[in-house]
Order: sequence, then C-alpha cells, then structure tokens
Amino acid sequence: MNPLSRRHFFQGATMAISATRVMGANDKINMGIVGLGGRGNNHLSAQLAIPGANVAGLCDVNQAARERAQARVAKAERPKAAEFTDMREMFASKAVDAISIATPNHWHALATIWACQAGKDVYCEKPASHNIHEAFRMVEVARQTKKMVQIGSQSRSTPHKIKAIQMLREGVIGQLFMAKGTCYKRRRSIGKTPVEPVPAGLNWDMFLGPAPMRGYTKNRFAYNWHWFWDTGNGDIGNQGIHEMDICRWAMGDIGMPKTVSSSGGKFVYDDDQETPNTQVATFGYGSKEIMFEVRGLLTGPEGGAPVGTYGVGNLFYGADGWAYLDEVTGFKVYKGEKSELVNEIKPERGKDTTVLHFENFLAACRSRNHKELTAEIEIGATSVMLVHMANISYRVGKSLAWDDAKKNFGDPAANKLMTREYRKPYVV
Repeated sequence: MNPLSRRHFFQGATMAISATRVMGANDKINMGIVGLGGRGNNHLSAQLAIPGANVAGLCDVNQAARERAQARVAKAERPKAAEFTDMREMFASKAVDAISIATPNHWHALATIWACQAGKDVYCEKPASHNIHEAFRMVEVARQTKKMVQIGSQSRSTPHKIKAIQMLREGVIGQLFMAKGTCYKRRRSIGKTPVEPVPAGLNWDMFLGPAPMRGYTKNRFAYNWHWFWDTGNGDIGNQGIHEMDICRWAMGDIGMPKTVSSSGGKFVYDDDQETPNTQVATFGYGSKEIMFEVRGLLTGPEGGAPVGTYGVGNLFYGADGWAYLDEVTGFKVYKGEKSELVNEIKPERGKDTTVLHFENFLAACRSRNHKELTAEIEIGATSVMLVHMANISYRVGKSLAWDDAKKNFGDPAANKLMTREYRKPYVV
C-alpha cells in the first residue's frame, strides 16, 4: 500500500480545519463539481434545483464537457462558474465550499481525500472507491479532517425505500436470513476500438490519473471505462453497488462477511470489455447471507420483478415470507405458504432522489454532524468493500475468507488486489 506520509497527511488535516467556513442556516453553499459527464450532469441538475446551493466551480479534463455545463448554468440564469481542468486548483479556491465528485471510479478516493485535506466537504458518487485500500483511507481522512463525506447511494434518501427498510427491520417477514441484489441490466457489446490520437481539448494524463498510462481509445473513455479493471469495477460496482448497499441496510447495516465466493465470466461477446457480464457472488455471515447477481445478456425477471422491467432490485427472505423492492414498482411483501401479497408501498412522486440526497448532504454541511448524513462515508465504504471482495474472488478464481482483525484475506494473490500500483503523483 502507499499511505500518505505522516507530515503530508497532518499538513492536509490542519489546512482543512483552518479552511472551514462557518455557514448560517440561510447561507448558500458554493459547490464545485468534478466530472461533468453523464452523472455529473445529474449533479449539476440537482444543484441548480436547490435554492441553498450555488454552482461556483466546474471541473473536467474535457474542455467540451466544461463548455456544455457552463451553457446549462447560463441557461438557468445563474452567475458564470469558474472553470478548472485540474481539480487541485478548484480545491484550493476559497470561492468553493464543498465538492461533488462524478468522475470515473478510479478517481473517487483520491479526489475525496485531496478535497477533504483542502478543507472541503464532499459528495462523492458511488462506488466510494476503486479498491479496498482506498475505502479504508477515505474513512480515515474524513475523520481526521472532520469533513462531511456523503456517498451517492441515493436509495438511502428515497422515501419508499426508507419505509421498506424500516418494515423489514421491524420484522414484516420475520427474521431475515438472506438479502439478494439483482442487476439484470441489458448491456450490448462494446466492440473493439483501436488506439488513436487523444482528441483536442482532452487531458488524457489527468483522466487516467492513478491508473496506468494507456493509449487513448474510444472504449476506454466516456461510459465504457466501467468495463476495464484500470478504471471501473464492472456492473457489480456500477449499478450493483446500489443494491449491495440496500442488502446491508436491510440487515441492520451488517459489516464485513466472513466468507466470499464469486464466479462468472464475460460470455458471448468478443470485444474490449474486461469485467464480467455475468457474475454471481455470495457473502457468508454465519446465520445469514447476502447474494448478488449480474446478468448483462438477455434474461427474464427474478422473483417479484414484473416482466418488462430491467431487473434491478432487491429480494429479501425471512422466516415468515419474502419481499421485493425496486425503484420503479416499489415494495411488495408476500407471506405464508401461498406467498400472499399482504403489503405494498408505491414509489412516491416528488423530488428527484438525487436532489433529496444532495439536500441531506447540504444540511449536514451546515450542522457539522456527519451522523446526519444518510449515506455517510463509513456506510459507503463498507458497502463497496463487498463489491471489491466479490471481484477479487472472481479474479483469483476461488472462495476467500476475510480476517476482520487483520483486515485482509490471508491469501497473497487476493491481498495484492486490495490495492493497486499507483501512477505518481496520483497516489492514495
């Protein structure tokens, strides 16, 4: 692992504490957004919709993305935001109070750590980190700097899901023994794209950051970075982290499992994708377990998922029955030997869930109480560790046991995948 030096770390912590602005209840929080692609546009939409937020900074390695975001700010009749190519310059700006991060996964941890050490509160997209080592470091730095760090698991701010989890914890189907997440999101082949010159206006070195230097290809940029181990974590770490987090949440925010086993493969397609498009993972906790499944190819629904939905949701199994929860259809509870539908919660129409999640973050920025965050960094870091554990089991090709006292697997090949070789100066 590559921990920050003691001197560098505490310099950052001191700077963070001294840079905190005391905000009143009515003060607008000046936000800087890092990463202005697909999810970054959602961040921008949310911040433009919240009266208590002001978009003060826009950062992206791609000039075209910055220009598109700036045009949206102008269309909303808001003041022009400062533009940055290098996130470190934004973090140093006194005009920015808090940061939202919507970069590719491999940048989440380092961007969060740098921002905290520069005195900024952080809203970071899921998954919290690219590997296990980074998840531990994020929690450590957030606590040392006393910064608010929210992970973008917006299910924890979604009204019908909050009610569903409360019912499950209160025993609506009896004692839970299994929670299962499904990600049957249709993924077509990405094909093969050759190495080519870096497009004008794109800082490719900064895009890769902590990852190894590779030649630019269309597939390694834009959305498809999800399917390369250098920058992404496959669909279990893309869509699946939401459902993995809900599994833990329903079981009382259960911690690390004792065992993990994951298998699967990249089937059917011959293309550039490295991560599996079919994957099953099982996490053993002794008296209960969590399961997760990715199916990117054509498939039918599972359990209570209606035919025609895209099959992303959660199944819960208890002593007295079972239940199904998703974003689109809501929550359904079935009990008894005949699986009779006994309770149902429909999704509520109202504010966008990302807006609700940002509002929760901004409220904590004002109160300075990290326990008010619905998806605080320790929650997000623990959930993402299950994603990484599954991928490590898949990549080493065997079941693994987790030693929670030593914080490792006791297996050299598996332990090596808990971190990465960082490309200087982008070192976590």
